[in-house]
Amino acid sequence: MTKHKFPGGHFLYTLIALVALSFVATQSTSALTALSQGYASTEPVSLGALVSLKKNSNDTVEPSTTATSNSIIGVVVNEDSSLLSVSDGSTQAQVATSGVANLIVSDINGDIELGDQITASPIKGVGMKATSNAKVIGISQSSPAYDSKPHEYTNESGNKESFRLGQVPIVISVSYYTKSPEKTVIPPALQNIANAVAGRKVSTLPILVSAAIFVIMLVAVVSIIYSMIRSSIISIGRNPMAQSAVYRDVIQLSALVIIIMSVSLIAIYIILTKL
Repeated sequence: MTKHKFPGGHFLYTLIALVALSFVATQSTSALTALSQGYASTEPVSLGALVSLKKNSNDTVEPSTTATSNSIIGVVVNEDSSLLSVSDGSTQAQVATSGVANLIVSDINGDIELGDQITASPIKGVGMKATSNAKVIGISQSSPAYDSKPHEYTNESGNKESFRLGQVPIVISVSYYTKSPEKTVIPPALQNIANAVAGRKVSTLPILVSAAIFVIMLVAVVSIIYSMIRSSIISIGRNPMAQSAVYRDVIQLSALVIIIMSVSLIAIYIILTKL
């Protein structure tokens, strides 16, 4: 049987392949494009800013901060970059509420990596890695390239801290992030006491050392008090006239107990606050 060759056959196959690839690429892009909606804004918001619904409003947004993180709604995008946008023509911010969008982030809570949950930061409109229980905007899809210019902000204690800014694509999925409790040999009650004394979270080693010092102090104090009471009873029982000597011993041993307790408590405080 004779095979017939069609003129331009290779061109036809190439054209079909290009059309197919274009269709796949279009579908992939559509799957990653954000869906957005127009909202009113009481102040200017930049592209990539994280926004929250304003209190007692369902159509007005404001740049998110840690104080307004519970009302996070989405990320400000360009209307042209949205697959589907809904607007009444009078709004000032196009907010992506689902899909993938580029978000401005900081390293305030540490460097962001692929798969990290992102929440609001102390900086208006800027996200950060969620490291504790918080409402999050979504999950980062890569590690951001931070700028080299240092920035500063004032924390809750009134101290200035430096941070870097970057941008990262995230899959928008507003939800609550709950941090899994850390596995530790320290009972929660003891951890809370140590944190309260130090005014910050204390690691395991200082707590163990402090607990050992406290136990040794307790054993020493109880032993001294027991010996003091026992010897006093025996001395008075044998010689009722020895009361003055017994009182003197009690005072001396009580002073020793106070010194031991004071030194131990000071040592515990230094260990918890300095280590």
